[in-house]
Formats: sequence, structure tokens, C-alpha cells
Amino acid sequence: MATSSTPTVVLVHGAFADASSWTGVIAELQNHGIPVVAPPNPLRGLASDAAYIASVAAQIDGPVVLVGHSYGGALISVAGTTENVVGLVYVAAYATEEGESLGELQGRFPLSPLVSNLKEATYPVEGAEPAVEVTIKAEAFPDIFAADVPAPVTKVLALAQRPLAAAAFTETASAAAWKTKPSWALVAAADQAINPEVQRFGAKRAGAEIVELEGASHAVAVSRPKEVADLIREAVRATS
Repeated sequence: MATSSTPTVVLVHGAFADASSWTGVIAELQNHGIPVVAPPNPLRGLASDAAYIASVAAQIDGPVVLVGHSYGGALISVAGTTENVVGLVYVAAYATEEGESLGELQGRFPLSPLVSNLKEATYPVEGAEPAVEVTIKAEAFPDIFAADVPAPVTKVLALAQRPLAAAAFTETASAAAWKTKPSWALVAAADQAINPEVQRFGAKRAGAEIVELEGASHAVAVSRPKEVADLIREAVRATS
């Protein structure tokens, strides 16, 4: 069972999803007595979202392992510099370098089908012009985001998407916590949202311990929660 030195796992979801995407992973971790928090990711911009996640982590008593899915990986790379964060786990995620944007990291490799299947809308910004946010076109969502998740589930996920501020793609990361904190990475080998090459490149650059899941879609935390939780447990064991 958990002791006071067992790190708390903070699960950071990515774009086009919410914290419920971690449901299966949460159940697995709780079964092993690991404390878990799955905060909402505001999805409004790299710096502001990372500051929010850092604030969540800093208010937890004791050590924290930050886990980021997708865009959440860029957030933990920045928020991971928080003093009580002892490890980083990237799940089908961007592992950004200091001064690098998601667009730059992604642009080193062939673009995934996601890029041509985004739908733009606007949202109000107090005291400024409306800003642009993006979602995945509903008809393209199952293949791109969750090809290995049952169709009835993907229909719901497609309708319940949380949009990402388009500015998040061009904002540059202010830190790369993987330079000072140990990291682990799960590569979803059949990902159509983030090119698996992008995931591999970032994970190798970060010196992460890498696990690759054949046939796994971007929604790997939904389709393969046990394997995702196993890697997180490894990080918890190593940092306890």
C-alpha cells in the first residue's frame, strides 16, 4: 500500500479530451494504492496551462510524478520544474525542448492526418478580439484519435471534445524539466494524431525510458489503461 513517500500521480490530459479519459488508468493506479489527481487542463495556452498544472503540483503534500498525454506532455515539460516533481511520464505526448513550440517539434517530421482535419471556431477573450480554437472534425475523430476504441465510445468522445486554443501550437516552452528530472515515455505506434516519430524523437532526446505499444491509437489511455498504468507505476517505484 501507499506510504507517505509514495509520489502522488498527477494525470494531465491533452487537447480534444478531458480528465475522464484517464478513468481506466485511475482505477488501475488506485488498485495498487497509488494516490492520484486528474485536474482539468484549461487548454488555453502553453504558458498559462503549464502554470496551472505547476500550481496543482506545488499544492500537493510530498513528491509528485507528472503524467502528460498528448499536448499535456508539453505542459509537464514546463511544470515539471516545480520543486516537488520527481518524475515525468509522457503518454503519446510531445516532449518539448526549452524555446521550442509544438509546431516546431511537429514540423521536423511528416504531419499526421490530424493537421488537415481540424475545425476552427472562435471564443471570446475579455478586452481583446475573439481568439481561435480548434477541434477535430467529428467524422474524422474515430480514425485519428481513437481507432482502437469501440465505435459507441468514440462517438461520445467526438461530441465531448474540449477545444484547444490555436495559439498553443506556436507558443514556445519556457523550460524542459526532463533535463533535471527522470522521465518515461509510452509511444503509441499507430497514432494518427501525433506522428509516432515525433513521440520517439522527443522521448529519446529527453533520455526517457521508452515503451512502445504496437497498434495503439492516440487514445491509448482509454484503449490500453493497464499498460499505461504499468509504466506510471514503474516511474512511481523508481522515484519512491
